[in-house]
Amino acid sequence: MTSEDWALSVRAFQKRNGFTLDVAFESDSRLTALFGPSGSGKTSVLNMIAGVNRPDRGRIVVTGKVLTDTDSGIFVPPHLRRVGFVFQDAQLFPHLTVGQNIKFGQWFKRGEKDALPQDVIVDVLGIGDLLKRRPATLSGGEKHRVAIARALLASPRILLMDEPMTGLDDDRRMEIMSLIERVRDEFSVPIVLVTHNTEEVKRLASRVIRIVDGRVTGAGTPAEVLSR
Repeated sequence: MTSEDWALSVRAFQKRNGFTLDVAFESDSRLTALFGPSGSGKTSVLNMIAGVNRPDRGRIVVTGKVLTDTDSGIFVPPHLRRVGFVFQDAQLFPHLTVGQNIKFGQWFKRGEKDALPQDVIVDVLGIGDLLKRRPATLSGGEKHRVAIARALLASPRILLMDEPMTGLDDDRRMEIMSLIERVRDEFSVPIVLVTHNTEEVKRLASRVIRIVDGRVTGAGTPAEVLSR
């Protein structure tokens, strides 16, 4: 298979402040986990997929679209990549209602024909009763629901999640894991989840890329990678 045949193909090299990131992997999974200890380079890879960070050398392809290719001089700007990003902190706009926050995501889809309908997203994520509320009145789990809805309304080619369950209590973590499962199973948008939590990997991912000290040290199913 060529890189264009995978849902996600990443080859990236970057050297910054004494840290070298040198990774290469592919995935055709509905949910790919970038797994490894803190400081291993997982979030840097996510930022390169999003276009927030440029590799010194590399090539990144998402669902057949070349987003970065340093050899060919290709670099699609972040706002044109159709990448949804969900951070550890939901990063909602405090002065906007939930409804206004999620509609902000629509600004990025630019009339895409395969855009996901808002009413379906609102229903699947269970946020219909929250639309008139402001972020300050929401629980941690509710904020993450809204953040995911906003990302999906951008009609993304890929959905990136940077440790979205960090800092949540066990009940909220279970709630968000169930939510991610629904998004994974009901929308045809590949997901990349950054985590260092084995429970999240076992439950959510079908392909795992283990990254340690800036290198890929394992790739495969959760059972294959976690057993090593």
